Amino acid sequence: MRIISLAGRRLLASIPTLLLILIGLFVLLQFAPGDTVDALLAQMGGGDAATARELRRFYGLDLSVAAQLGNYLWRLARLDLGFSAIYGKPVATVIAERLPATLLLMTASLSLAFFFGIVLGVVAARRVNKWPDTLISTFGLIFYAMPSFWFGLMAIVVFSIYLQWLPAGGFEDVTLNMSGLGRTLDIARHLVLPTMTLGLIFLAIYLRIMRASMLEVLTLDFVRTARAKGLDETTVVSRHVLRNALLPMVTLIGLQAGTMLGGSVVVESVFSLPGLGRLAYESVVQRDLNTLLGIVFVSAVLVIIVNFAVDLAYAKLDPRIKAES
Repeated sequence: MRIISLAGRRLLASIPTLLLILIGLFVLLQFAPGDTVDALLAQMGGGDAATARELRRFYGLDLSVAAQLGNYLWRLARLDLGFSAIYGKPVATVIAERLPATLLLMTASLSLAFFFGIVLGVVAARRVNKWPDTLISTFGLIFYAMPSFWFGLMAIVVFSIYLQWLPAGGFEDVTLNMSGLGRTLDIARHLVLPTMTLGLIFLAIYLRIMRASMLEVLTLDFVRTARAKGLDETTVVSRHVLRNALLPMVTLIGLQAGTMLGGSVVVESVFSLPGLGRLAYESVVQRDLNTLLGIVFVSAVLVIIVNFAVDLAYAKLDPRIKAES
């Protein structure tokens, strides 16, 4: 209960941060040229000054910046994200339509990076300064240095165009009109390349962190004590070393949740995925302020939830957290 109370206090402490992010973004976007009405008139092929004034009055864009910000925060307090003039529907509806693709991409990429990061990091640490360590570290450096958009484009060229094994983009094949298991497998097939593109960059980070953490823990006194008791190396690693070496990995998940959301903007654009990242890009281009602020709000909430889960997992892995609580 003390751990949950501590995590609850951290959740409450994150609310001012969330408000500062939204207010800062709102103010910064006021300096950008054009607004939602300009984007609407461009879509309609133009319009006179009277039409522009009427649209700005209808959407409340004729008010001062302070008044617009006050109206937005009041709506937000009632969990109303506003209305998207570009998409012609509530922002909450627009985000709800795009959120599943981003959540699936993030979950799959994070799972890929975390699992194989642990495995490869452990192998590299157990074979330190030998050829497996050199090979794994070299590939990790290559994946980390490789731009995600370039890797995504090359993956499309190789696996979609040349080999024709996987689709080049999209979330699913809408022409097949599938449901149930067939649709699930089709979505999974479309997510293979985006997951590899986003996950391999974070995999490179995780394996290097896991390798360094394993090497550090292997030199501690309790590991030498476990070996002195006659335990075999596999038992020492699995029962004593691995649990302690996982602590930096778990911390890194919380720190990089926002980074992964940012990376999804590029990946979703390359693979034409209907997710929050691509929606954010479209909102910036079309000056759809309500939708962009809604995306930032939902993304910040997701990061807060991930960090909340990380706090609980960290306390589970490290009994000292419970004692300090």
